[in-house]
Amino acid sequence: MLITDIKRVVEQISRDKGIEKDILIKALQEALKSAARKKFGNKIDIETQYNAKTGEIEVFQFKEVADVITDPDMQVSLEEGRKLDPECEIGDSLGMKMDTAVFGRIAAQSAKQVIIQKMKDAERDAVYSSFVDRKGDIINGIVQRIEHGNIIVNLGQTEAILPTDQQIPKESYRRGDRLRAYIQDVKEESRGPQVILSRTHPNFLINLFKTEVPEISEGIVVIKGAAREPGVRAKFSVVSNDSDIDPVGACVGVKGSRVQSVVQELRGEKIDIIPWHMDAAKYVCNALAPAEILRVIIDETKHAMEVIVPDEFLSIAIGKRGQNVRLASKLTGWQLDVKSEKQYTDTMKENYDVLASLPGVSPSLADTLCEKGFYSIEELSHASAEDLADIEGLEEEMALNLISAARHAFSGSQRKRRSGDKSPSAGKTADIEAPDKDGSL
Repeated sequence: MLITDIKRVVEQISRDKGIEKDILIKALQEALKSAARKKFGNKIDIETQYNAKTGEIEVFQFKEVADVITDPDMQVSLEEGRKLDPECEIGDSLGMKMDTAVFGRIAAQSAKQVIIQKMKDAERDAVYSSFVDRKGDIINGIVQRIEHGNIIVNLGQTEAILPTDQQIPKESYRRGDRLRAYIQDVKEESRGPQVILSRTHPNFLINLFKTEVPEISEGIVVIKGAAREPGVRAKFSVVSNDSDIDPVGACVGVKGSRVQSVVQELRGEKIDIIPWHMDAAKYVCNALAPAEILRVIIDETKHAMEVIVPDEFLSIAIGKRGQNVRLASKLTGWQLDVKSEKQYTDTMKENYDVLASLPGVSPSLADTLCEKGFYSIEELSHASAEDLADIEGLEEEMALNLISAARHAFSGSQRKRRSGDKSPSAGKTADIEAPDKDGSL
């Protein structure tokens, strides 16, 4: 035999490598078949079977019972055939057990290579199957080495990679350090499964809270979204299915114990825990905390909100380098334009003055247009004659002329803005566009 005590070898490899026994036995069968063809050529008809009682893989060569032998490798005489099966007839196919010892050293080496390759393939498949179902989980590993800034992490069964762009800024590791990360993706590649880790993904923050807050795993507290600027600050929104349970308090824990555990894992990243609200405007107000909000103007078509805050709260609402409003936008999914009360008043007055300067617009008509929701020439330029039909004294022709004048004026203001002729700002503003889909849940 090429392999002695196959049963023991199969059981040991299956146990050590986590590979199914059937996969190993099939690999051995194919290896012996390959060895037989290497020795006797490809034209012979052979089959392999595993004998569970003896722990042996048996190789059978099939030959046709023939009256006249023209190919000894493929045919057997009726006389020889009846020694194996007394009831055989001309044309039957008989399987004869082969002595695997005659395959030779070269054939045995070929079989060994097949076995090794099949074992590698099976091991890769086993590792892939093991990790593909864990995508989205948190895993612990040991830093193996660092290659071009990427951290290679030993997970036991395989190695994973923590790419440079998935590492928290200013975070450093050395060989042998323990590392905790989120399994972002598992790719099946020719050289083996590639496990991609992340410590910057919003779901890493979410899963850390799941491990720290029992109410989340029990379904009492539900996570609605998360947005991060890794290593600096994050916003995290939750809601409770039980009116007696405060979702924010559950995540904070006694004396902040739960949230502090997450903060320590994220190397001091500040975390704002936000109560989610089904009303989008209230949700945005919560997300911009601790800033006080005076008014929220919603534009459903643009999925945008204009948020007005007291003058003294503008810097707080915007945050350092726009961080607070940027994270609030990512968390809520709304494009946010934050303005101070003075800026809003000045802008409204400026818009009113421009509106009142249009040909044929009296102060009373300007007031009426504002009452109807047309606060600027931009809004009026998008109107139709039907939108202005209920304004007393404004006939259709006059309405069309008014809309045309607004479009002309708005187009001119846009050209000026593009050329750099902008009105001086009354102070800071923040206009944050809605984030990509993966910015929050």
